[in-house]
Amino acid sequence: MAESYIVFDIETVALDWESFSESQQEYLVRGAKTEEEILKKKSEMALYPLTSQVVCLGLQFVEIDDDGIESLKKIAYVMDNSVNDEEKKEIELSTEDKCFVASESKIISHFWKMITKYYKSTLITFNGRNFDIPFLMLRSAILKIKPSKNLMSGTKFNYTGSSGHIDLIDELTFYNASSYGATKRFNFDFYTRAFGITSPKSEGVDGSKVAELYKEGKLKEIAEYCLRDVTATWELFKVWNEFLRFP
Repeated sequence: MAESYIVFDIETVALDWESFSESQQEYLVRGAKTEEEILKKKSEMALYPLTSQVVCLGLQFVEIDDDGIESLKKIAYVMDNSVNDEEKKEIELSTEDKCFVASESKIISHFWKMITKYYKSTLITFNGRNFDIPFLMLRSAILKIKPSKNLMSGTKFNYTGSSGHIDLIDELTFYNASSYGATKRFNFDFYTRAFGITSPKSEGVDGSKVAELYKEGKLKEIAEYCLRDVTATWELFKVWNEFLRFP
């Protein structure tokens, strides 16, 4: 029986500091006593949907036919809020994958349209249950966009069936992630290298550099990094699917 999957990943950047009220600014750096501590708290703002925005969405659509042959299509969306929601700008990537420039609102709206269009496809992420999905859902609400599906339905132990989502960090820690021992949770780079997969960081870009790249207007570099993340996620899924997945 043919199978279909959607592998996705997002990159985020903190909103401008001046966009927050004085009370919000005070809250965000509360407890920080030194300049170093204040900078650390500000750098963490990119992790929260109330203080940051989606600057890139990477998607890979995968279909596997009855003979086990894969059909792959990758596409990226990068954010430029100066682009009108009705405009459709495309930039050329070195990988020749499709990449469109759009507002954050347009990017998120398109994500939910894809979820509706390919509703039978299984979603594949790395840490999507803890980050990408709740981030997208909360940013959707902030931007007055209604998600087309509750991808946070179910509990930590049964969401795969209810939302059609496989989060590899849960699978690789056997739903028992810890800070030590056999189910210690490692970062994505560590997992890819341990399983012999090309790391998305192999070309010198990682998530910590996305804000700087975005500030410099290097949308192409962000998109290519995000798609490397997506590619590596699919490769990691295939390892898990072949050697660790049981009926």
